[in-house]
Amino acid sequence: MFRRIGTAGLLVLALTACGGGGGAPASAAPTGATPEGTKDTSSASTTPQSPPQAGADPVLRAVERLTLEEKVGQLFMPVLYGTAADTVSGENQARYGAQTPAKVIARFHLGGVILFPANVKSTAQVVKLTNGLQEASKKVPLLVGTDQENGLVSRMSALMTDFPGAAEIGATKDPAMSRAVARATGEELRVLGVNLDFAPVADVNVNPRNPVIGRRAYGNDPTAVAKMVAAAVKGFGDAKVAATAKHFPGHGDTSVDSHTGLPVIKHTRAQWERIDAPPFKAAIGAGVDAVMSAHIVFPKLDPSGDPATLSKPILTGLLRQKLGFKGVISTDALNMEGVRKKYGDGEVAVRAVLAGADLLLMPYDLGKAYQAVLGAVKSGRISEDRLDQSVTRLLRLKQKRGLLTEAPVASAEEAAGVLRSPEHRRLAAKVRAAG
Repeated sequence: MFRRIGTAGLLVLALTACGGGGGAPASAAPTGATPEGTKDTSSASTTPQSPPQAGADPVLRAVERLTLEEKVGQLFMPVLYGTAADTVSGENQARYGAQTPAKVIARFHLGGVILFPANVKSTAQVVKLTNGLQEASKKVPLLVGTDQENGLVSRMSALMTDFPGAAEIGATKDPAMSRAVARATGEELRVLGVNLDFAPVADVNVNPRNPVIGRRAYGNDPTAVAKMVAAAVKGFGDAKVAATAKHFPGHGDTSVDSHTGLPVIKHTRAQWERIDAPPFKAAIGAGVDAVMSAHIVFPKLDPSGDPATLSKPILTGLLRQKLGFKGVISTDALNMEGVRKKYGDGEVAVRAVLAGADLLLMPYDLGKAYQAVLGAVKSGRISEDRLDQSVTRLLRLKQKRGLLTEAPVASAEEAAGVLRSPEHRRLAAKVRAAG
C-alpha cells in the first residue's frame, strides 16, 4: 500500500544511515550557527554543470518545486528518539529543538531517518512508527534506513530472522547464498517500512587486528568478496530495498576504530586497485543504490590528511569519475570521532558536500550542520547547481525503488507473515550448514 503525496495537485519528492557502529550523537542543543572555519577555495565545488532542464522528467520537476530550505533538508538523515512519530522526548528537544520525531521532520524538512534498536519494540509498533514518520513528511516521502548487515551489526534483530553475518556467508563460497540472504533481509525490512539498508560491507578484511570490520566483511580475498558483494546488491534489489556498499575507499586494513580515532591506510595506489577497489567496482556493476564513505585517511589517494568522507579526490575523483558511480554517496555517521577531529560540526557537513557526498548521516549537531550547509549555499561556497545534483541523485534513488510519487504504508498483518518465516529460518540454517 502507498500514500500518494501531492502539493497543489503536483507530485513532489525525495531521501538517510550508518557505518556500522555509529551510535546516537551526544547531547547538543541545535543552533543557528553559520558555517564554521575558513573558506576552502581549493575544493569549493564539483565541476560546474549547466542546470538541467526539467521538461517531462518527474525527478527534475520535483527538484524545481522544493524551496532552498527543503533541498538542504533532503541531505540529512539523523536518528530520532522515540517509538512513535508523536513520542515526546527530552532527547529530541535537547538535540533538535522539537519534542517529537514528527516535529523534527517538519522543522528540518528531513529527507530521511535512520532507525536504531531503541526505536524497536514490536512489529506493530515499528510499522506504526514508520507509517507515522512518512505521514509527518507532508511534501517529500522519506528514506527510512537502518544498519541491518546481519551478524554483529543487526539493528532490527529483535524482530527479524537471525541470518548469518557476512563472514559466515563468505565461508560458503557461494554467491547465491549471499543473494538469497540479502533478498530475505530486504523482504523483512520492507514489510516493516524500512526501504534502505546500509549494507553490504564491501571492505576486504586483510588486517586481522582490525577492530571495526573483522567478521562484518565477507573475507580477505578481493575477488571472492567482490562476488559476494555483487550478489548481495542484487538480492536487495530483488526485494526492492536500496542497498549501500561500505566503507569507501576500503576500511579493511586498519588497526584503529574510526568511531574513536582516525585510521590511516598506508596502501599504495596499486594496492588499492588490487585489494580495496574490486568489491566496490562489483557493487557498482551490480547497480548498487548508494556507496558509504569511510572516515579514514588514505595518503596515497589524497595527501591532504583529510578523511575520505571530506576528500574531493576520493569521493569525486575516484568514486564518481574513475569508477563511474552515478548513485548516492552517503557519509558514514558524522558523529564519529574519525571525522570530527579536524573541523567543527558545521564545517564537516559543508566539506562533505564539497567533497561529493549527497547524504549526510547522523550529524553530531543537526541544527548547526543544517544551518552551515544552508549558509554555504546562500553565500555561494556551495553552488545551487551542486546542491541540486545531490537532491536529484536522492530523488533518482527513490524513483528507482518506486518511491518517487507515493510514500509506502506498511502493514502489521503482512509483516507478521514475513518476519521470521519458516522459509527464512530454513535459509539461515542452510547457510550455516554450508559454511
